[in-house]
Amino acid sequence: MYGAIQYDMDSTAIRPVSVNKNASHRGLDFDQVDSTLRGSTWGFLKYSEKETTEIAAALQKANIPNVLHKGYSASEESFKAIGKQSPSPRILHLSTHGYFFPDPKTQVDTAAGPAFTLSDHPMIRSGLILAGANHAWQTGRPLGNREDGVLTAYEISQMNLSNTELVVLSACETGLGEIRGSEGVYGLQRAFKSAGAKTLVMSLWQVPDYQTQELMALFYQKLIYQKQTAHQALLNAQREMRQKGLCAL
Repeated sequence: MYGAIQYDMDSTAIRPVSVNKNASHRGLDFDQVDSTLRGSTWGFLKYSEKETTEIAAALQKANIPNVLHKGYSASEESFKAIGKQSPSPRILHLSTHGYFFPDPKTQVDTAAGPAFTLSDHPMIRSGLILAGANHAWQTGRPLGNREDGVLTAYEISQMNLSNTELVVLSACETGLGEIRGSEGVYGLQRAFKSAGAKTLVMSLWQVPDYQTQELMALFYQKLIYQKQTAHQALLNAQREMRQKGLCAL
């Protein structure tokens, strides 16, 4: 599990994080919007910590071993190590910001905006935000000799997640992508499927931080203790959220 991620990072925080000498440098930019939404701004998600801590406790209570990456340890390096030395985890949960930028050719003014958003490849214009990403997002280069913290769909598609039964993307607009004729949707969904993951839980909309952690708590309760399928657990959790008056989900 990944959650309570620190998106800002200074030179002192970089020391305990393993580095990748071949990390790519991508020119990125930053745009401020509502930081209570898991979407375009990479501000700390207050309820992400509660969400992942409670899920970890529920898994532990059910005698399901788990590893929780929080703060600076929720790095791109640690994520890319998944599936290399041992089989990928059965469940992979990411509580963070997600993004998808539309095809720049469909925009009125393609000369404006950062180069990252203007990539021709939709698997580069879609991704998830991990530890320390704000530095690269603002300056166009990672802090130190390390990954930039911006995990693109393309990078995910190159991983081995063949042992992963369920991926839960507790983030904004992770189900979005670019439709390319009969080839399907290019984005995070295609990335995780290409990597070998079996079932995905993702969102087509922006999702508020507080309501999301409530939904996830209900989802895992039904998944773990009531032995419901991921599909059933999500539908029933959403139904309970609507009954509580949190119908935005």
